[in-house]
Amino acid sequence: MKNLTMSTDLYQINMLYAYYKQGMADRRVVFDMYFRKSPCSGGYAIFAGLEQVVEYVASLHFTEEDLAYLRSVYPYEEEFLMRLKNLTFTGSIASMKEGTVVFPGEPLIRVEAPIIEAQLIETAILTIINHQTLIATKAARIVGEAKGDTVLEFGLRRAQGADAGYYGARAAYIGGVHATSNIMAGRDFGIPVKGTHAHSFVQMFEHEAEAFMTYADAFPDETVLLVDTYDTLRVGIPHAIKVGLALKEKGKRLLGVRLDSGDLAYLSKEARVMLDEAGLEDVPIVASGDLDERLIQDLKNQGAKINVWGVGTNLITSYDCPALGGVYKLAASEEDGEWVPRLKVSENPAKITNPGYKKVLRFYDGKSGQALADLIALEGEEIPLDQITLFDPLFPHKRKTIRNYRIENLLHPVILKGVRQGRPPALEEIRTYSQQQLSRVSPEIRRLTNPHGYHVDLSEELWKLKQELIHKNRA
Repeated sequence: MKNLTMSTDLYQINMLYAYYKQGMADRRVVFDMYFRKSPCSGGYAIFAGLEQVVEYVASLHFTEEDLAYLRSVYPYEEEFLMRLKNLTFTGSIASMKEGTVVFPGEPLIRVEAPIIEAQLIETAILTIINHQTLIATKAARIVGEAKGDTVLEFGLRRAQGADAGYYGARAAYIGGVHATSNIMAGRDFGIPVKGTHAHSFVQMFEHEAEAFMTYADAFPDETVLLVDTYDTLRVGIPHAIKVGLALKEKGKRLLGVRLDSGDLAYLSKEARVMLDEAGLEDVPIVASGDLDERLIQDLKNQGAKINVWGVGTNLITSYDCPALGGVYKLAASEEDGEWVPRLKVSENPAKITNPGYKKVLRFYDGKSGQALADLIALEGEEIPLDQITLFDPLFPHKRKTIRNYRIENLLHPVILKGVRQGRPPALEEIRTYSQQQLSRVSPEIRRLTNPHGYHVDLSEELWKLKQELIHKNRA
């Protein structure tokens, strides 16, 4: 991963300089990173990007070239620039595990560090987490609607840049896709890679049948044929059948025919009949072409005979909801060895921050293992183990009591006093964990339309602290 230390906003450097001038650069603070609304009008998100955040923070350093550029931007004092030159991250970061199903308002990452370090890393953390969490969530939505079918990520050529395609493929794999067309992501992250051929390959030959046979000769064990270059049902499928039968005689198998345009429901049904009548019942039908979760859902409802879904633009760009909107907010600062809670007030209740040094707890049903609710609480709070009454922080009169639960602390140390903790899990482990997490969230929360709201509540102690600070600030 390239050095991202300068991948920040000018106002971060300017704030650091002002803190330095005031003698505040070493004051310890706590920041929370979270998002306010689930993407795509959904009921959840899939947390992704942590490994890149840890790599970025662990390699934090300014080069001489960086400092020379900063000198050209503003006449910062040389002593301040030397402070930056020697800066490394000495603080601590606690985070949810990658692949965790997460909800609005709860800290995904908690940073505790001197303000000169904690403020600097804000922009890069948001850049990484906002992007990968968004794409992992989009992938999970698409995979969910595929109902067990194979989903392939085909989006590199439509991504907003090579890095977006590269890390987007990683995030999509965490979200549940089965393979990618991106060979760099496949090489570096161990994601299975898949690909067929383009229309241009067929156009290079005098006859479509010749193109298909040539491709099958080159890839006898990996033949998937794109059948809609000229006419899907009159020539494309019949030519594919000839290739499929020829492969069958050699003890091989046609691995699929791909539909990329037209009425996918109708074409897939007709193609299925033709393949089955030819004795090629085991040949899957692959669909591609501006697919997303809602179109897949619609095609499923129409009885489309599609087994594999190649999703590109709408996945890698999260086309209909292109930003997560994660934020990074100050929660506490240390004064005389004590943590002093900090609060941002807004006329919009959803933008009022939750103060203090906090933890996030998830309650699971003791029998089914289903996630019941999350609770944001102050770090030192004792939580009852037998029963607890939770309430909506915006509408405190809405309460529910839960019993017979198991509690999980969702924030885990990943950097402690500047030192990485443990080994990063393999991407396959993260993907498996994410699938397990999703299975413990009710279908009503995962559904596309009007999803049920998952409970993310504040402890009574934290809620009272927040109200006190709101009234104090307004006074």
